[in-house]
Parts: sequence; C-alpha cells; structure tokens
Amino acid sequence: MADSRFLLCRADFVLPLAPPDRGLVIEDGYVLSEGGTLREVGRFTAAVGRRLTESLGSAVTVVGGSDGNTVPRLRGVVMPAFVKAHGHDHEQALIGVAKDRPLTWWLDHAVNPFTRFLSHNERELEEALGRPPYEVIYRAARLNDIHYGITATMVHHCNWAKYHVEELVRVNEAAGTTMVVAIGGQDRHYVAELLDRPEDALRRLERAVELSSDGRTTFCPGPDQLFSNSREILVPLKRWAREHGTLFHTHSSEEPATTRWFTEAVEPGLSEVEYADRIGILDSATVLAHQVNCGPRDVEILAARDVAVVHNPLANTILGSGMPPLLDMLAAGVRVAVSTDGSGSADNQNILAAARLAAQYQRALHQDATLLPALELLELVTSAPARILGLDQGELRPGAAADWVLLDLTRPNLVPTRADNLVANLIWAADGSEVDTVVARGRVLKRAGELLPFADGASPCEVLASVQTLSELFARHLATAPELRGTGVHR
Repeated sequence: MADSRFLLCRADFVLPLAPPDRGLVIEDGYVLSEGGTLREVGRFTAAVGRRLTESLGSAVTVVGGSDGNTVPRLRGVVMPAFVKAHGHDHEQALIGVAKDRPLTWWLDHAVNPFTRFLSHNERELEEALGRPPYEVIYRAARLNDIHYGITATMVHHCNWAKYHVEELVRVNEAAGTTMVVAIGGQDRHYVAELLDRPEDALRRLERAVELSSDGRTTFCPGPDQLFSNSREILVPLKRWAREHGTLFHTHSSEEPATTRWFTEAVEPGLSEVEYADRIGILDSATVLAHQVNCGPRDVEILAARDVAVVHNPLANTILGSGMPPLLDMLAAGVRVAVSTDGSGSADNQNILAAARLAAQYQRALHQDATLLPALELLELVTSAPARILGLDQGELRPGAAADWVLLDLTRPNLVPTRADNLVANLIWAADGSEVDTVVARGRVLKRAGELLPFADGASPCEVLASVQTLSELFARHLATAPELRGTGVHR
C-alpha cells in the first residue's frame, strides 16, 4: 500500500464512538483521512464514491482496493484505535517469567534482574543481537501494541530501563505510534542500586525533553511507586510537572501486602492516596495506575482532586493483587481508563480482553449482569484514556487524529454480526486477533493482518527473532544470577 496524501476505507460498519450519539453504528460507512487527520466519517453512497474517486484520483489509497476507481465494501468494522494509558515496554521478553508469585517478588525475580541484565551486559548483547538490547525489546513492545490495534500509550519507564530513554524515543518514532513516557525513579524501599536523589530524577527529565524530534513522544515524571518514593523526591517532580504542563504518573496501592505494610510502617496511619494528598501531588494531571487496595477515604479523595485511575485487570488478577472498587470510582465521578499493564505481568496486550475482564469481574462480584455494558467498556479503551492522556483521538470525527482500526468480521467467533449486536460482539465475542488494519496518524502500520516494517526498515520477523534470542540468553543468565531483593515487602 503506497503512501498517499489521502487514505480511504469503506466497511460494513463504522463505529465512531463520538458525540452526539456515541452508540451510533453506521452501516456501509467510510473514513477518509488526509495526512494525519480525519477529514470525513459517514455513510458511503454511490455519489460519495464518485465524488471521492474523481476529486482525489491518484492521491488517494483505498484500503483493500486495487485501483483508485473502486472502493470495495470490506466485511469489517472501522472504529477508533485503542489507547493504552499504562504499560511498560521493557517487559516484552518477560512473558512467562517468575509466574505464580505476588507483585514485589515478581519485580525482584523478573523485571529488576532483566533490566539489570540488559544494562550490565549491553555491549555483549548488542554484538549478539545486532542492535542495542533495549532497542530490541522496545521494538517488540511496539509490535505487540500494533498487533492488538493500540496506537497510543503511556509507557511507565522504570527500573534500569529509566536510563535508556533515547532508544525508546528512536523506536517509537520508527514504529509510528504515539507515546507519553513517564520516566521512573525511586529513592527508598527498592533495589539499592536503583535509588535516586531528586536531582538525578529531574536531570533525566530535562535530558529526555530534548530527545523527541517528530512530536510523537512526550515526557512526564513517573516515580515508580508511592511506597518507593519519599516526599523529598515526589514534591519536586510534581512541581516540575506543573511548571511544564505535563502529566504525573505513578503506581498506587497495587499489592495488598505492600499496601498494608505502607500504612503500618512506611507512612503510619496513611493510605498511599492519603499520603499523596497530604504532600500535595494529587490533581487533575495526576494519573494513578492500579489503585487496587483502597483505604476508606481513597475514592472520595480521588474524586475531589479529579485524579485519573488506570485499571489493569489482566495484571491485577494474574499477580493476585486484587481488583479496585471500580463501580465506586465511576459512581463518584473518578475518571477511569482500562489498560493492559506490561506484557510481563499481563502476558499480552489484548486490550479487548482487559475490557471484558473488567466487566466480568464486577458482574460476578455484584451478581448483576447490567453492569459495565459493552459501549461503556469500548469507551474505557478508546476515548476515556485519550482524554486522560490529552490526545485528540479515541473518536472518529473530522479533525481528530487519523488513528483507527479495521476489525475482520469474517472470523467464525464474530459470525453473525449485525448492526444491532456489533458493539456487544466486540466485547463478548472478539478474541483480539481480529485486528486486520491499523492506522496511526494516517500511516498504515498493519495491513490485511500483517504487521508492516518499521519506518527505518526493521522487519517484524527480525525483531521477534531477536527477542526470542534475548529471552533465551536471559533465561541462562537467570539460572545462576544472584537473587535481587529490596522491593517493597520483598526485603
């Protein structure tokens, strides 16, 4: 599919998820983008087809078309691309590592030793892989997002990965995705080798903001966990965010044992949210990941401060962390998005599966099948996270970013699909593999089910083969490496 000024796609259904009628399903619909912006979204007719083909001519590329004179009606649905409000690109090689253990044990037996392994053996690994090891892992993470239709993400960049931001920027620009990088740090209750001074964390931020050249990558403070950061580092980082007009992103109240320990021993008598509120870092630009184990006043505080929460049901259940009081949050007016977390804890980036699990858990817990209907769930992985991240996407409307996906409705699990059951089927029947075409800012990243090469020519096959090699090297290293300890209650 050649690069063209205009990109046109016609499908059986278009699901804009945009006001004024967010549940509108357009039968025989189309989207037209010019460059990185959506120009038209609507119902396709013969007159529309003639107008577009005659006026645009060779300047338009038609998805699924062999020439500019025909606009085939594809058996699929065009909808906004997914937005992931919390994840970790450095975890991609950790699928299946250190499973069946709680969070802090897993961090010290998977994430921390892996990122340490990459950093301490960087030169040897680059020789073996043909690329810097962090770049290899970041490319694989971008492929996994694109595979599942995710074109924008907030990446929480912590552990030893916090020293390797330049590679992440380079890979994100080559991938064509949009990224907010929350640059991590910690000054207590963590692996000693990783502890920061406030000036260290601020210096990393200042260096990072000079890196992005095409505007696809932006930065914000991302202190790793509230339990691992004291007020001495959190307050200046939040001051930096306010001065620069950025978000502020951290993990909060994720694991039950660590949350209890925090209240009993780290900040006696305070929940993590109460601690954050007391030191003045909660406001509408604060985004908390997880917030699973809430104290009695936490939801009230989050609503009063207009804090956003990113719910990660895949990771929260796999790690046995629990699930947040999601319905209480929504009822109180807390802004919520559903996300996947990193592939090391969630084991995939299937964001539709995350949305489905969020509802299944709440429906079973409360014995109420009416909770979290499919349309609301789709918004929690598109428009809601886009608003939290300040991105003009997550809706199909003229003037928005041209980030959209085409899902294949010929798959057996999605037959039959009609206009009246389309939204329900995307949540309850889809398995995530139906993403046929992915477009980000008007650039095609996946076509006919195949991931396309990066802008710098790196092929998906090359990237995935390198990650396989890297994972095998790490497994051999891990078998004899000394145990890391120091994270949270894993001391």
